[in-house]
Amino acid sequence: MSIKVDLLENDLPREKLLSHSASSITDTELLSILIGSGNAKESAIQIADNLLHKSGNCLHELSRYSFSELSSIQGLGPAKCSTLLAAFELGRRKRAAERKKGVSVGSSAHAFEIFHQHLSDLNHEEMWVLFLSRNNQVIKLEKVSEGGFSGTVVDPKRIFHLALQHKASQLILAHNHPSGNLTPSAEDIRVTEKLIQAGRVLELQVLDHLIVTESSYYSFADEGKMIA
Repeated sequence: MSIKVDLLENDLPREKLLSHSASSITDTELLSILIGSGNAKESAIQIADNLLHKSGNCLHELSRYSFSELSSIQGLGPAKCSTLLAAFELGRRKRAAERKKGVSVGSSAHAFEIFHQHLSDLNHEEMWVLFLSRNNQVIKLEKVSEGGFSGTVVDPKRIFHLALQHKASQLILAHNHPSGNLTPSAEDIRVTEKLIQAGRVLELQVLDHLIVTESSYYSFADEGKMIA
């Protein structure tokens, strides 16, 4: 009887999705579809509910979870964790693709919208670069480095090699501060000045450098600090 009840409970969200729409079912039910099946103690619905409870019922917070954080939930093995991580990443990529399509970057706020999808919910630092044409059209967005909680190593040679490869005329840099602190560090300032100077030699203008947090950003250009 218990197995039969669990099967019915696990199938119900799928039936609702197929007969109505994905938007008609709850967050718990959507997660249970990704989880697929429960175990001897809990159904997929119950595991999904535990997962949401752990994240404070916040999908944005849940999307930031690492493999180890997901696998700490009873009933989530490697396969289920991988499915959830893949779903979260697809969501990020879809939003990023929508925002980049036909974009002409005219302000730090526009740049922040593009970078935010990639940098806002990370628990470690990364540096990304927007490569732009002469009329500010986005050519390519690329991650150029990845580090720990308090820093990442930036290689100017890699950045400008990519700029020349993409035939970019301008670029905008961005990295995140997982701590939420928007104040640029001495190293942030040094790296920015170094890249501005290197860009001048190659006739590639570094337009801005953003520090991104979950809800806001700091713009070197807006603060008049793009002079080196």
